[in-house]
Amino acid sequence: MSTPATRSRENTRARLLEAAAQVFAEVGLDGASVEAVCERAGFTRGAFYSNFESKDELFLMLAASVSDVRVRGVRTRVEELTAEGALVEGCDPIELVQQIMELGGDDRLGVMLLSEIRIRALRDAKFGEAYLAQESEMVASIAQIIDDIVSVSALKLRLPAETAARMLMILWEGMTVRGAMAGQDDAQLRQAGSEQLGRLVQLIIES
Repeated sequence: MSTPATRSRENTRARLLEAAAQVFAEVGLDGASVEAVCERAGFTRGAFYSNFESKDELFLMLAASVSDVRVRGVRTRVEELTAEGALVEGCDPIELVQQIMELGGDDRLGVMLLSEIRIRALRDAKFGEAYLAQESEMVASIAQIIDDIVSVSALKLRLPAETAARMLMILWEGMTVRGAMAGQDDAQLRQAGSEQLGRLVQLIIES
């Protein structure tokens, strides 16, 4: 059972993450200073450093939070589709992926955040190592969802679930980055990304 102190700490971290997302959306990673995040959240620098070692840790956690929300939403949608009997032999992969990915959320924020974090990771080996470890956890989560889909459906994969998960993640991120560059809104980003994921799924699934 969580204590009042634990709940207070969790609330502080959540408010700092929310403030970081808002400041980042306005000024980017470099412009989002600790002071700006603290001011937006209504906390002191002391409160910040009692929860995060650095701005790098904060934004890695923010990126993980954005990705985790997406993965949890996908997992919930898969459970709903399973209950509805949608995962059956002969189902259209493109339509299936579109149904799974029709989630709300600020995809443009995620695209910009991850893009800037990758640039930071390329310049800083330690930061890059932390980012890659976090990415591996994300791939494992996606692979588990794929395994869950296969276990309740007639679908069979041509390759291991983890390999499929990484391919799907790379394609999704590539499509959303290019869509964001082209000025697509969140709905357009999801539609374009889902269509391409569906085509890749067609190649991954045994016919």
